Amino acid sequence: MTTKNAAHVRVNDGLLGAAEKRLLVALARRLPARVNSDHLTLLGLGAMVGAGLCFWWSRWHPAALLGVIVCLALNWFGDSLDGTLARVRGRLRPRYGYYVDHVIDLAGISFLLAGIALSGQMTPIVAVAFVAAYAMVSAEVFLATHAEGTFRLAFAGVGPTELRIVLAVGIVQLSFRPVVEIAGHAWRLLDVGGAVAIAGLAVAFVVSALRNTRALYMAERLDR
Repeated sequence: MTTKNAAHVRVNDGLLGAAEKRLLVALARRLPARVNSDHLTLLGLGAMVGAGLCFWWSRWHPAALLGVIVCLALNWFGDSLDGTLARVRGRLRPRYGYYVDHVIDLAGISFLLAGIALSGQMTPIVAVAFVAAYAMVSAEVFLATHAEGTFRLAFAGVGPTELRIVLAVGIVQLSFRPVVEIAGHAWRLLDVGGAVAIAGLAVAFVVSALRNTRALYMAERLDR
């Protein structure tokens, strides 16, 4: 799925990308006129802050994990729908929207991982490593967008929506089995999940960086 505006081409080839686009367009057409893209962007940020707080609260009240899932759904609604609403209404602000969306995404993931670390369900070093890996991948995507004019939202069929679903499933599992046994050792479920996610982000960074470097090299190859 590709969407073109004045600044760059957005490509979302996630597993749910096409179906998600149809749903978002349908929702955008039904939103009342008093709701605008900025409202949705703020909702997305507030939901991520709420998810982090619910994770932290779950340290003492495990039922608060349900609030995390609700907040993830609200984050999807706000974060995914704000740009679609602008496109449907012809109210695009490409540079403003791109900048604000991704500043908020970086802040939101930091709030979420801080809450997870404070909940005691993930070792702080794993949480910090995850944020660092996420920041590296984000930086590579932003650089590629600037250099190539293509903004890719997904890698190997996994984008933000798919990641939210995986996290929600993990939270349900966490409610029943917070510790897993691997090779005779007990590990926190979210430590294992975090390690897998970090490895996935590292692979995405390397593969994307090599692909984009090659594409740019071929586009600007010097004759000898």
